[in-house]
Amino acid sequence: MIERTLVLVKPDGVRRGLIGEVISRFERKGFRIVAMKMLRMSRSQAMEFYSVHADKPFYKDLVEFITSGPIVAMILEGDSAISVVRNMIGTTDGRKAAPGTIRGDFALSIQENVVHASDSPESYEREYKIIFSENDFVSY
Repeated sequence: MIERTLVLVKPDGVRRGLIGEVISRFERKGFRIVAMKMLRMSRSQAMEFYSVHADKPFYKDLVEFITSGPIVAMILEGDSAISVVRNMIGTTDGRKAAPGTIRGDFALSIQENVVHASDSPESYEREYKIIFSENDFVSY
């Protein structure tokens, strides 16, 4: 089933020069990039993006971290994109993520974990609209 998912290279990944490494892993897997841009997420975008965690004690830290520097946002398209990408990035806590996953290979902590990826079709539908408009998409 062809799906789309949102992937962010977070500020730590951008600062550490991992953009190309992250993109190349997804391209080698066969995903197509249908939208991509570098941006600095605004505080209001970040608050909306992480609104599902608004009642949790780490919410403020999430907002502060994602707005601390530029990010690279992309929409990937491919077979079972959401679940396959989630497997490729590894568990949220990079210290516990399996070697060979993006987080397992590069994450420094639970917060500095290099990437974000939508965890469900519903999350994707909510998240991508915070960053992209339909005019940002390209077709092959």
